[in-house]
Amino acid sequence: MSKKALYIGLMSGTSADGIDLALVEFDAIETEQANGANLIASYYQAYDDVTHNKITELYNPSDNEIDRAGSLHVELAEKFAAAINQFLSQQQLSPSDINAIGCHGQTIRHRPVKNAEISAPFTLQIGCLQTLAVLTNIRVIGDFRTKDIALGGQGAPLVPAFHQAIFGSTEKDVFVVNIGGIANITFLPKNAIEQTTGFDTGPGNALMDYWFSQHHSTRYDENGSWAKSGTVSVPLLQEMLDDKYFSQSAPKSTGREYFNRQWLTSFTEKTSLPSADIQATLTALTAETIANDICQLSTKSDVYLCGGGVENSHLVSLLNQKLSKHSVMNTHTKKINSDSLEAMAFAWLALAFDKNIFGNIPAVTGASKQTVLGVSVNP
Repeated sequence: MSKKALYIGLMSGTSADGIDLALVEFDAIETEQANGANLIASYYQAYDDVTHNKITELYNPSDNEIDRAGSLHVELAEKFAAAINQFLSQQQLSPSDINAIGCHGQTIRHRPVKNAEISAPFTLQIGCLQTLAVLTNIRVIGDFRTKDIALGGQGAPLVPAFHQAIFGSTEKDVFVVNIGGIANITFLPKNAIEQTTGFDTGPGNALMDYWFSQHHSTRYDENGSWAKSGTVSVPLLQEMLDDKYFSQSAPKSTGREYFNRQWLTSFTEKTSLPSADIQATLTALTAETIANDICQLSTKSDVYLCGGGVENSHLVSLLNQKLSKHSVMNTHTKKINSDSLEAMAFAWLALAFDKNIFGNIPAVTGASKQTVLGVSVNP
């Protein structure tokens, strides 16, 4: 590998809004460091409504889902490839300039814990790696979550190892909060004796987006304006907060197969609240669950926000209110594009695969040991 290595990270989150790409340059490294990660460029390709609906309809069991998932598996890879080829053209790069693509794929089901319905834990991301490699003529590294689950972990969150390398500080506690469809936090304690940890706090944008889309012609509440027009129902909020997931100890991860339409309907069918009040309460739920978990781990810290939820100014305002003793800021203050951070993490995981660096943190995922994550597919 040359002194400088170029990797593309590809991320499509549970909000199913589009494809995030990050072109990242890394210094040649031999140890578990990634301080040389430099975001060269980023790219976003929105999904049309048809693709968005095809993805979200697979979040829960339904008719003919194997055929539909199999077809979408290839279709998404074709969309990933088209986005990458367009991105390379814009950057005036050729496939030979890229060491590899780190592809997260599109999660359609995340069942990390055995229960009465699930006899073996699993996670499922679609977006065919072989198709992507062939259509881009670039090696693809993906399937990052499966080995961690094989080792008894939950396969998520995987970004804390990357966050540790980029945001870790010996002077102050640091949190990185990603607000996608599901929200997750990484805690990087200043005290080296304490362990880095991270977990899904619960719903991020997923429930807000669903409820908004049921009452409007667009997918999301821009700037949280509709939520801001409503009034938070304290009784409804408390009823939601009583869900067992929020009091569950880490390691824990969740997805839209849990925090979904059925979960929300179990609360809304019992109330006659105005729809705007329910949106206000859902926004408060996301802010409350994130803030509660942060405050339980640290009394004062730097909190870096990233993900699509950063664009919801009302949500960010609520977080600032609830975290008044903490410094809440966008990752832009670290010269890192908040929309690109997760894509950068999967570029780093591809590099970690190539450099034989452990990509998981057992204290985060619950795996029995650290391991190198992913599989590599040649074009």
